[in-house]
Amino acid sequence: MDEAAGDLKQALPNLSDSLQVHVQVHQKSNSTAKTEDVRAHVMQLLNRHSVVFGDYTWTEFDDIFLVKNVNSVAIVDTELKLKDRQPIDLSKCNVFVHIFQLNEEGPSAENLEEGNEELIAANHWLLPARDFHGLWESLIYESEVKSNLLDYVTTTLLFSDKNVDNNLISWNRVVLLHGPPGTGKTSLCKALAQKLTIRLSYRYRYGQLVEINSHSLFSKWFSESGKLVTKMFQKIHELIAEKDVLVFVLIDEVESLTAARSASRAGTEPSDAIRVVNAVLTQIDQIKRYPNVVILTTSNITEKIDMAFVDRADIKQYIGPPSSAAIFNIYISCIEELMKCQIIYPRQQLLTLRDLEMIGYVENNVSKLSLLLNNISRKSEGLSGRALRKLPFLAHALFIQSPTVTIERFLQALSLAVDKQFEERKTLNLI
Repeated sequence: MDEAAGDLKQALPNLSDSLQVHVQVHQKSNSTAKTEDVRAHVMQLLNRHSVVFGDYTWTEFDDIFLVKNVNSVAIVDTELKLKDRQPIDLSKCNVFVHIFQLNEEGPSAENLEEGNEELIAANHWLLPARDFHGLWESLIYESEVKSNLLDYVTTTLLFSDKNVDNNLISWNRVVLLHGPPGTGKTSLCKALAQKLTIRLSYRYRYGQLVEINSHSLFSKWFSESGKLVTKMFQKIHELIAEKDVLVFVLIDEVESLTAARSASRAGTEPSDAIRVVNAVLTQIDQIKRYPNVVILTTSNITEKIDMAFVDRADIKQYIGPPSSAAIFNIYISCIEELMKCQIIYPRQQLLTLRDLEMIGYVENNVSKLSLLLNNISRKSEGLSGRALRKLPFLAHALFIQSPTVTIERFLQALSLAVDKQFEERKTLNLI
């Protein structure tokens, strides 16, 4: 046990622990402090604040060392395990501190040459990446989607560590997120890769995310795509060969595999297409032998997903449009951001749905604005997460157009923006 931990327990993850609390420490990019020193000071901070109410983030410190070396210390993901906001005594939990620095560079392109042309076959990030910082927290679901995904990867590691015979008990390290466009499937894959890189930093030095350009690889170059697929996966095998690096392979809109196979069977594409699809499936089967790889896939068209691929997916998670409760929380996060930037001013505290439920949704001076937001959330049902995230901007652009606005005025504008969104969809025959 870390001597700096005091009464707090510091351990490696254990499935038998009743309550695990994860603390993410964002170390400054210019900090050269040793990990063990950062950990010691963070544990001292947690000892001084040993009782917390759910997720909490410190960005200001009275410890000079933390001020110099750390951007934030965040207790995260408690809501994935606890249904209600309640006090958490850190001294009675297993506390896991994950210290990370963000890679400041954007994605690099993985290019493959074919004849006189060059194909961008994939985008490649070193994780954790600045591009994905805060993405996990911004994705709001009312079900246990996030928790299930984290637990899935934990189990794959456990089974690998224990040398479970994959011929007797099968798992393929493949996740399939499916559902309509705009529900955050691709973003969730990227956020999951970032989250797991941080969560598993005790055993992997860093992460790599390879986002395969499936449209180019599986559609444009049927005549030579077999070679391209082989070249692409050779690069992935080189990454996986580093056992202390965690590799994520993201195949977006994986139904393009099915389109190739179906077209081949219908005789509208050369027979090489079906060989390409089989080559991809074979590569997935080969990759699953490595413990440090996870294959993340998405699909917008559920009925067109190739059954040969579906059989390989360990988790087939539906991601649908957000419920009114999730929409309420999405709007809350947007309003908090606008308050932080002082576009909504002065700052006012809104009640949570739990708070409203406890007072029986009775309107008074304290609950009035929160009830209005709840009504706006209800009439926003049917909109995608992508559309919902645009609405605060549209509310300001179309109905406010001033540097600052009160929350009352903003909610009125947001309500009008929702109405306009549905009017536009009706005009476009989308509803």
